[in-house]
Amino acid sequence: MKKSKLRFYIRIYRKVMVQDLKSKMSYRSDFIISLIGMLFTNISGFITFWILFQNFPSINGWGYYEMMFLYGFSLVSLTPVQCFFDNNWQLRMYVYSGDFIKYCFRPINLFFYYQSEIFDIKGLGQLAFGIGTIAYSWSHMSLPFDALMVLKLIVFLITASLVMIALQTAGAATCFWTHNSFFVLDLAFKFKDYAKYPVTIFSSVFKFIFTFIVPIAFIAYYPSLVILRPDAVPILSWLSPLFGVVFFIIAYKIWMFGAMRYSGTGS
Repeated sequence: MKKSKLRFYIRIYRKVMVQDLKSKMSYRSDFIISLIGMLFTNISGFITFWILFQNFPSINGWGYYEMMFLYGFSLVSLTPVQCFFDNNWQLRMYVYSGDFIKYCFRPINLFFYYQSEIFDIKGLGQLAFGIGTIAYSWSHMSLPFDALMVLKLIVFLITASLVMIALQTAGAATCFWTHNSFFVLDLAFKFKDYAKYPVTIFSSVFKFIFTFIVPIAFIAYYPSLVILRPDAVPILSWLSPLFGVVFFIIAYKIWMFGAMRYSGTGS
């Protein structure tokens, strides 16, 4: 993408985001309640791990602080799909009502145009909590903290987030072909709850499924090993950025394939 075109999309996105935030701020009570609800959801996950490790010293070789790191890593890597792709939940309603046709007549990328309409600011609370959890666990594991480690953390967090974005985008895109798309999207989203656990605690069947079919292991487990266990990093961890990009491209192509063939009939 040329720099001028990139600047154009950034400028458009900034303007759309500002308008969306203004509309949300007009209902401040709803925003505050939903933000508090998200914070309590994340805190409950933190407490669950704390209670669990009061009774067990480790889970399949994973200690308390390593599990907390995975939990924080998953929260941060899930933030982009929460903030920037929340409009996927409305896609089926636009498609079934026929209103999705309005997105097909603008001279900009259809996927960008649709997704840019919504910015879920509540995700920033999740981001802050995730960063705090990573910092908390990092400080108790005596991990080295230098520019290279921080760069690895940022790169693998970004690429890990592409996996969840891909799962949600592909799940949402099924509405172009089936009326029961909500259940597909909801199932894809619920898989995120397993991302905060090391894939090694599951049976070999589920380990294969969560690695190659529904690749939630790439949301936290494989990329976090680069930080947590740098002396024994599996090849799948190093390949996780590539997998994240590939999964996102495939999901994007599926979404665009359905959108470009949308008839506007609402059927």
